Amino acid sequence: MGTFVRRPWYLGGMEFASGAFRLSLLALLLLVRPAVAPASAELVLLTTGRTLAISGHEFEGDRVVLHLPNGGQIVCARSLIVRIEADYAPPPPVDRLAETIVAPAPVRPFAEIIDAASVRHGVDSSLLFALIEVESSYKPNAVSAKGAMGLMQLMPATARHYAVADPYNPSDNIEAGTRHLRSLLDRYDVDAALAAYNAGEGSVRKFGGVPPFPETRRYITKILELADVEHN
Repeated sequence: MGTFVRRPWYLGGMEFASGAFRLSLLALLLLVRPAVAPASAELVLLTTGRTLAISGHEFEGDRVVLHLPNGGQIVCARSLIVRIEADYAPPPPVDRLAETIVAPAPVRPFAEIIDAASVRHGVDSSLLFALIEVESSYKPNAVSAKGAMGLMQLMPATARHYAVADPYNPSDNIEAGTRHLRSLLDRYDVDAALAAYNAGEGSVRKFGGVPPFPETRRYITKILELADVEHN
């Protein structure tokens, strides 16, 4: 796509300038254009298969800074990104405009925080959404009978391990929960990692995989079902 350059106001009275002079000035304006010009809307395709909407990006060595539409930014490894492309959708035909407006996409709770944690730690966001729905039904102040806290139901020992100051703060809770899940996925397959998240690593090590606890098996099945729906 070509670059549109608005004609500077100070050229209005310079019709006498030669064509060569104007071409030189245009080249100079293009030359001094900022090196990074974030697009108004872009889509990031991640190695997990998910996409993330951003307002722009900047590459910094082996890292990339992703600017979020509502402010803030994510810094992640370039290796987590397959490609970044312009988020352009042609305008719908007039006869379908009303249909397009009537069907807005549902807003998912804490979506921006979850998507950001997903990108930072390379965990599929559909898995995070499903786990949070099963763990707490998106209630930041949820507390279990065993003392698990917040959206991702962090146990006190887990919260201390990840230095969580406030386990009921959505950002802090999701960040620590995602890091914990990432550490489990690095050691086990998805089923065993979810089992360890639910029943503890000791149970997974004891049984050499998913323990035979009905509650844990139902927990894994429910999350994977939800994640599959979310992913599709």
